[in-house]
Amino acid sequence: MARYLLARLSGVVLILVLVCLFTFTVFFVLSPDPAVQICGKNCNPELIERIRGNLGLDEPLFTQFTTFLGGLFAGRAYGTGEGAVECAAPCLGYSFQSSQPVWEMITERLPVTVTVAVGAAVLWLLAGVVGGLVGALRQGTWWDRGAMVIALSGLSIPNYVFALVLQYVLVVELEWLPFPQAVTLADDPALWFQSYLMPWIVLAFAYASVYARLTRANVIDTLEENFVRTARAKGLPRGQVIRRHALRPALTPVATIFGMDFAGLLGGALITEKVFGINGVGKMTADAIGRNDQPVIMGVTLLAAAFVVVGNVVVDLVYTALDPRVRLTVA
Repeated sequence: MARYLLARLSGVVLILVLVCLFTFTVFFVLSPDPAVQICGKNCNPELIERIRGNLGLDEPLFTQFTTFLGGLFAGRAYGTGEGAVECAAPCLGYSFQSSQPVWEMITERLPVTVTVAVGAAVLWLLAGVVGGLVGALRQGTWWDRGAMVIALSGLSIPNYVFALVLQYVLVVELEWLPFPQAVTLADDPALWFQSYLMPWIVLAFAYASVYARLTRANVIDTLEENFVRTARAKGLPRGQVIRRHALRPALTPVATIFGMDFAGLLGGALITEKVFGINGVGKMTADAIGRNDQPVIMGVTLLAAAFVVVGNVVVDLVYTALDPRVRLTVA
């Protein structure tokens, strides 16, 4: 296990360095000159050159990249002399629009995004696995058909359409829920729950549809395996056969996509957060894209990549708990 973790962590570092190189190339080499963006409309060549010097854009590309990479671990300084600005590690630069440190902007909004992701993940995992299991155990019944119709609807309806419809029905027409508000759990638990309920439902509806179809197919296939037939022949109770012998191996592929989906969602749910006005990482990213705020976009890209890579490692470790046939080895 220790060798496996060491090998995987080494791979994580390498992948993140490559992601840094890719995002740096896209946002600082192929995109418009950041100095021109910061300077604005009323500027001159001398001011542009001064900004380029402060940002280190007058250095060779390799030097710029190594400086950026070093800033992630040790911080860096923008400019020289008395006017130098220190950026503490992990330094992702400063926003072109607000002049705030990108890492500070992300950490301020990350708890909101985590709340959205965790709440939605609980709902879609329960609904998807239970719906798929019921469909597999009752093939051909109206339970099975109903669950699959709902799953197909979740795959067909775009998130933003469902979000707008849900908001109109529950908030405007029925007045069952208030418009989402920026409130903490400690201040008002009831209003906090009501504010996040619609985003949770919107995200869970889309993801649960995939999980229901995948769980149903996997359970049906697993029930035909020889080891399940052997367990039945031994006279084990039906519930124990399903729970211990059929469901656990069938959940291995579900764990794979859950780890990736949840990790990716921690990087921000752009459309959902934007529609409901939730001030999380996703909404911040959507606003940054509209303003071409390159450091913010790049910072969120790196954060999302880190979540996905680490999530992949965690999923591999969970495999052994779900399916004892899986063994972690180092090639």
